[in-house]
Amino acid sequence: MITILAVQNYRSLRRLVLGLGRLTVVTGANGAGKSSLYRALRLLADSARNGAVAALAREGGLASTLWAGPERDGPVSLRLGFAGDDFGYAIDFGLPRPSNSAFGLDPEIKSEAVWAGAFLRPASLLADRGNGALRVRDGRKWLPVPGVLASYDSMLSEYSDPQRAPEILEIRDRIRSWRFYDHLRTDAQAPVRQAQIGTRTPVLSGDGSDLAAALKTIEEIGDAEALHTAIGSAFPGSELTIDAEAGRFTVRLSQPGLLRSLGAAELSDGTLKYLMWVAALLTPRPPALLVLNEPEASLHPDLLRPLAGLITAGSIHTQVVVISHSRALVDALEVRTPDLCRVELFKEHGQTLVEGQGKLDEPPWHWPER
Repeated sequence: MITILAVQNYRSLRRLVLGLGRLTVVTGANGAGKSSLYRALRLLADSARNGAVAALAREGGLASTLWAGPERDGPVSLRLGFAGDDFGYAIDFGLPRPSNSAFGLDPEIKSEAVWAGAFLRPASLLADRGNGALRVRDGRKWLPVPGVLASYDSMLSEYSDPQRAPEILEIRDRIRSWRFYDHLRTDAQAPVRQAQIGTRTPVLSGDGSDLAAALKTIEEIGDAEALHTAIGSAFPGSELTIDAEAGRFTVRLSQPGLLRSLGAAELSDGTLKYLMWVAALLTPRPPALLVLNEPEASLHPDLLRPLAGLITAGSIHTQVVVISHSRALVDALEVRTPDLCRVELFKEHGQTLVEGQGKLDEPPWHWPER
């Protein structure tokens, strides 16, 4: 489980060090930095797939994503990291060296580090890279890894020796299991509203298009009782069925007072969105981390309490971070989760800060040196 998340010089997150819990809810006014925090987590996930440089390019390049305020000391640097009780990881992006390459605007990975425990210190360091050279710890000595890492390659994606520093592979696999949901489509042209070819689907897709197959998978190999309880708590007296004809799957919902069940094309945006959250949170294959961005969007207020119950139940099997504007959802989560970790962001002089957290209240954190 991640216990500390750290971001430096990413958009309004000049320096943000957060403590995370099993279930963490991030709130704050519009423009406080919630979306930046969500994107920073996605960048961390991209680093394990060697996609962080491309992700930064899609955001306009490193220069467009850096903290734009004053007091930026030292070299240009965008840093991301996390730590748990077992391992920690950090990555540092900087400006490229001058070259004639057509890709001369791509940011470079200046340093990376993996360490044991929650705090980085020389004795806990297990592997690091700098200037393209990777080394791993072997007892009391360091072993250089043959070859040179390209400036755009993360050691998480390129290192593959399970005998030396297996922690690198473990962290890579853990990060690659992270799941993010923020673009679940329910518009009139959304694929989910049409019958889709279905196969066993233990993980709902990012846009929710395979909802019917994902719900049927939960019914067959997951927690079918929890599935139907989630439907009943949100829509009393209703019954969910999945039609599967010639390999094409579609969602149908029977509701009291109606003479026939309604298909996905007829369901409201809120009803369809809630069914997607059911599929995401009751997944038979829980990730190490599940991040939900504004799950309350499109939902009727009456659905927020059942959603809170789903999120709380999901946090039993996976660490969950919820980024939300909804006071009602946050209150419902607090009632169900007494040890809820609540983080409220606000902005001061363009910088995102944590309400009630001074410098002495931050979790201890040290960045690896370049």
